[in-house]
Amino acid sequence: MNTILLGNLINIRWIAISGQLLAIFFVKFIFRIDIPFFESLIVIMFSVAINFFSYFQERKNKTISNLKAFLYLLFDTLQLGILLFLTGGIINPFSILILAPVITSASYLPALLTVILSSISIIMIIILNFYFIPLDLGKQFNLPDIYNFGLVAALIITVIFIAIYAYIFASSSRKISNALSVSKLQILNQKKITEVGSLSAAAAHELGTPLNTIFLILNDLLKDKKIKDDKNTIKDIQLLKSQAERCKEILERFSQNPHKLKDKFLEKVKISDLIKINFDKFNKNKKLNIIQNTNIDEPEIIYKDEIMYALGNFIQNGVKYSDRVLSVELNYLDSSTSITIFDDGPGFSKEIFDKLGEPYISKNNEGMGLGIFIAKNLIENMGGKIKFSNSENKNAVVEINFNNSILSI
Repeated sequence: MNTILLGNLINIRWIAISGQLLAIFFVKFIFRIDIPFFESLIVIMFSVAINFFSYFQERKNKTISNLKAFLYLLFDTLQLGILLFLTGGIINPFSILILAPVITSASYLPALLTVILSSISIIMIIILNFYFIPLDLGKQFNLPDIYNFGLVAALIITVIFIAIYAYIFASSSRKISNALSVSKLQILNQKKITEVGSLSAAAAHELGTPLNTIFLILNDLLKDKKIKDDKNTIKDIQLLKSQAERCKEILERFSQNPHKLKDKFLEKVKISDLIKINFDKFNKNKKLNIIQNTNIDEPEIIYKDEIMYALGNFIQNGVKYSDRVLSVELNYLDSSTSITIFDDGPGFSKEIFDKLGEPYISKNNEGMGLGIFIAKNLIENMGGKIKFSNSENKNAVVEINFNNSILSI
């Protein structure tokens, strides 16, 4: 998915507006060429108005859809076409700028929209070859018909060539970038697996000695005559010994095959356990309150990294902005499961509420504002739904809904 920042289009248009104003002022007052000055000024003012409109749109949404980006580029193309009509048509040296919107479209927009914009540009070039207000450059200036035809043909061929060229290379670049990202993730995962295996072997070796000491002390306690008569104490010691034996078995599994170790936790897990794990990672002396609205035992779901990451992100934000308590309400229905995360903090501010889930939205300047964007997309790509709101008490609320078939409950 391409993410086009509206701010970039605004900045480029300001540069174009500055250049257009400078050009018509120079032509009119420095070179003394008679052009429709005020008409050209009005056309440029339309671009200024669009840019101010875009600025207020950018305050609401920093990114825009492909269709809106296409419409902005279409406006830029038509605005330039009208200016060229007023200032000599194709023979105007600035007619080459028709390529700029086409290049931008080919680099970021789908092929269909690029084809449409390129076709409109070509039609505009042909029209401007026949219909335009000529520049008064003196009687000595006479452009041969063959050169005029060559200029039109060159512009049309260049539009087609540049559109295909930019699209192919931009598409190739995106594919390479995605492939590199996947490769980096796989390398990182492999590195973590290796580190876990090394730590497992080291832990098995280092913990073996203290565990043997524990067994010796427990065996001595079981043989103690004073303790033998105390059934409750004997029962507790036997429980401790059984748990120590279980630890020993796990450590043996670690040392024998650390790389192929497979815990059942990674197959089936309870959502409440995932919440507790993430809360423990980010907890800063806050309290966790899990509310389960079900009359049956909590079902287990298939462990998925996407769910782990998404929950971790929202819980991290909840811990960060809550005052004392982070609450999570779990609702298990016949066909769906909902997870509602809410805190006792200040809630979502008005400035970012309508833009939650978009990239580059952050309440502070500590990060890039991509956490919620990535988490939201992970959930939606799995087929889940997410909703942001503020409660009656003005606390932040994040509601996540999954179909049980997704969770394999």
